[in-house]
Amino acid sequence: MKFWTKITLAFVPVLFLIGCGTSGEVKDEGAAGAAGAADTGTSATTSGVGTDGAGTMDATSGFEGEQLDDPNALISKRVVYFDFDRSDIKDDFRAIVAAHGKYLAGNSNASVTLEGHADERGTREYNIALGERRIATVQRILTLQGASSAQINSISYGEERPAALGHDEDAWSLNRRAEFIYQR
Repeated sequence: MKFWTKITLAFVPVLFLIGCGTSGEVKDEGAAGAAGAADTGTSATTSGVGTDGAGTMDATSGFEGEQLDDPNALISKRVVYFDFDRSDIKDDFRAIVAAHGKYLAGNSNASVTLEGHADERGTREYNIALGERRIATVQRILTLQGASSAQINSISYGEERPAALGHDEDAWSLNRRAEFIYQR
């Protein structure tokens, strides 16, 4: 009998500490926070971990999702544009790609899908290959910054998913791009 009493007394403080953990309640973020949560499909909790709206943690909980939504952070910029028929990163976008690489390196449970796109000029096959070259260039920079290749998925859509409709340089320049799509 003394044995079970000692065991019970040993676990009571542990159970008490477990019961005193955070409740996972959503904090009041105001209109700006609510708009950000509506855009991403997640909401911030008191611990900074995202939920799926039903109060359960999503598969990537634990990485700094709030940093992804900070409009002042470089990683809030999720599109890299390319010159016609080119797959090299323009100087204007090098810092953005590097910031995404550093973010992934510092958040090993974060993952991203890189989408490659092209404008409507060229054959379907050529544009898919061009989209692949563009995302390969981005992926190379991400891994040089320390991101794991296991964190990065890629798909090329070629000309199939235009960002802008039209048959002029304004539309084409918006369609020559690589996009960062973070999984939540």
